[in-house]
Amino acid sequence: MENIESATQKKAGIFASAWSWLKALPSSFKSKVANVAKSIKKLGQDDPRRIIHSVKVGLALTFVSLFYYARPLYDGFGVSGMWAVLTVVVIFEFTVGGTLSKSINRGFATLFAGALGFGAQHLAILSGKNGEPIVLGILVFLLAAASTFTRFFPRIKARYDYGVLIFILTFSLVAVSGYRVGVDELLVLAHQRLSTILIGGASCIIISIFVCPVWAGQDLHKLVVSNIEKLASYLEGFGGEYFQETKTEEGGDVSKKDKSFLQKYKSVLNSKTTEENLANFARWEPGHGKFRLRHPWQQYLKIGALVRQCAYQIEALNGYIDSNLQVPQEFQSKIQESCKNMSSESSKALKALASAIKTMTDPSPANPHVESSKNAVKDLKIALKAASVNDLDLQAIIPAATVALTLTEIVKCVEKISDSVTELSNLAHFKKVEATVSPEGKASQLLHRGTVNPVLDGDSNHVVITINEEADSPENENPKAPKHPAQRVPV
Repeated sequence: MENIESATQKKAGIFASAWSWLKALPSSFKSKVANVAKSIKKLGQDDPRRIIHSVKVGLALTFVSLFYYARPLYDGFGVSGMWAVLTVVVIFEFTVGGTLSKSINRGFATLFAGALGFGAQHLAILSGKNGEPIVLGILVFLLAAASTFTRFFPRIKARYDYGVLIFILTFSLVAVSGYRVGVDELLVLAHQRLSTILIGGASCIIISIFVCPVWAGQDLHKLVVSNIEKLASYLEGFGGEYFQETKTEEGGDVSKKDKSFLQKYKSVLNSKTTEENLANFARWEPGHGKFRLRHPWQQYLKIGALVRQCAYQIEALNGYIDSNLQVPQEFQSKIQESCKNMSSESSKALKALASAIKTMTDPSPANPHVESSKNAVKDLKIALKAASVNDLDLQAIIPAATVALTLTEIVKCVEKISDSVTELSNLAHFKKVEATVSPEGKASQLLHRGTVNPVLDGDSNHVVITINEEADSPENENPKAPKHPAQRVPV
C-alpha cells in the first residue's frame, strides 16, 4: 500500500509541475517575444542604416529573381539564373566598399578561372582519352595548391582573399565538369553563369551606390574622430578626478556628476580590426563627398595605431583613480599643477585635432596646446629636481611619480598624433584656415616693426614707440599719404 501511495504522490507531483509549466507558458512566451521585440527595436535605433540595408538586399534579390519568374529571361539563361540570386546573397555587404570588393573579386576570379579552365580542358584533350583525367588532376592540384598558398600573404589575404577562393572553386568546377560534357556545351554553360554573375554583381553595385549608400571611408573617418574625442574627454576630466577636487557644480557635488567619460576610452582599445576592415573597403570606393578617389586611407590606420597607443597609456593611468594609496601632500602639491596642465593641454590638443579631421581643415590650431603640454613636462622636471625626496618615503611617492611619468608618455603620444594628422592634412589637401591675429599679437607685430626709446620728461617717464610702415603698409603705395607720428606711452 505504501508503494502504491508513493507512486500516486509521485505521479501527482509530476502532473502538478506539468500543469504549472503549462500555465506559465503563455506569460513566458509573451515575455520572450517582448524581449526579442525590444532587442530588434534597439538594434534599429542604434543604427537605422541596418534597416535600410535589409530593404536594399530584399530589393536586389527581388530584381534578380526575375530570371526565374519571367519566362523569356528563363529561356535565355535557364537554371544558370540561380547564380544571379546566389551572387546577390554572397556579395551584398553593408558598405559600398565591401560590395565593390566582393563584386570585382568575384567577377574577375570567375573570368580568369573560366579561361584557364578551358585552356586546361584543351590541353588535357591533346593527351588522349586515357591521359585526359591525369592531366586535369595534375593541373587542378597545382593551381589549387598555388592559389591556396597565396592566401597566406597578408596583402592578398586582406584584399583578394575572396577572389582567390572563387578562382579555386570556378577553375575546379570548369576543369572537372568539362571531362563529362562537350566543349561546346561547357562554353554555353560558362557563358550563362558568367553573365548571370555579372548581372547579379552589377545589381548589387548600382543599388548599393545609388540607394542610401553607406560609405566605408566615411565610417572610418568618423571612427578615428570619435576615438580621439574619447581620449580628449578622459584627459579633460582626469586632473579633477585624480587630485579629488572638492568644487561644486551648480550646487551639487562633483563626485555625483556623470563619470561615463572614464570608461568610454576602452572601446578604442579594440578598434584595430574595425579600422583595418573599413580602410580595406574604403580603398575600393570611388570618390564621394569630400573624399577623393585616392584618399590616403592608410594614414588613418597610422593615426588609429597611435591613438590606441595613447589609450593603453590611459588604461595604465586609469588604475590610479580612486585608489586608496596615500601620497605625501608635500610631494603631490609639487607635481599637481604640472600634471593637471599636461592632462588639460593634451585634451585641448586632441580636441583640436579631432575637429580638424572632422572638418578636414588645417590642424595647426592644436600646435599651441601641444607646445603647452611639452612646457608642462619641463615644469614637472624642474619641480621634481627642486623637490627634496630624501626625507620622503620612496614607496609612498611611487604611485604619484608613476602617474606623472605616464602623463609624460601621453604628451609624447599626443605629439605623434599631431604630426600624423598634419601629414594626413598634407596628403588629403585639407583646406587652410586663415589665422586671426589677436590685439596682443597685433601690438607685438607693431613693436617688432618699430623702435622703442625711453624719454625723460620732467617727473614722468614715457616710452616712445616709432612704427615703421614703409615695408608692408598700404600707405606706402600712396606717397602723399600722411605719416603717423611717434606714439608716446606712459609707463
